[in-house]
Amino acid sequence: MSDERRNKELVESFVNEVFIKHDMSHLERFLRKDYIQHNPDVPQGREGFKQFFETCFQGVPDFSYTLKKIVAEDDLVFIYCTTTGTHKGVWIGMAGTGNKLDFDVVDMFRIQDGLIAEHWDVADTLKLFTTIGKAKVV
Repeated sequence: MSDERRNKELVESFVNEVFIKHDMSHLERFLRKDYIQHNPDVPQGREGFKQFFETCFQGVPDFSYTLKKIVAEDDLVFIYCTTTGTHKGVWIGMAGTGNKLDFDVVDMFRIQDGLIAEHWDVADTLKLFTTIGKAKVV
């Protein structure tokens, strides 16, 4: 099996366990302990990731992540997805609004020694923040 195929399978398994099943009990199988997060809203390291998404899944208990496309090249894996859910509790500094979330995200993961070492994302944050009341369209 090629490294690119292994990397895609790692990210697909990660997405399935964490973002679909909301199970973070085996993060050491997916993320390096010194995992680097390039999204300033998410703390660094495996523990920072866990902390952020535990809060996310509490605030958006029906958080759903639909993987639409996955591409691997060398040590990088790119995914395109849609995130949906209902903002019921505190998340990213905002009390629950009851509003329905529906926004797209592109994630890029760098794989090192069979684990996710680094992550970047581009999300439709205008749509997200407008939906939960953190931003207004003028």
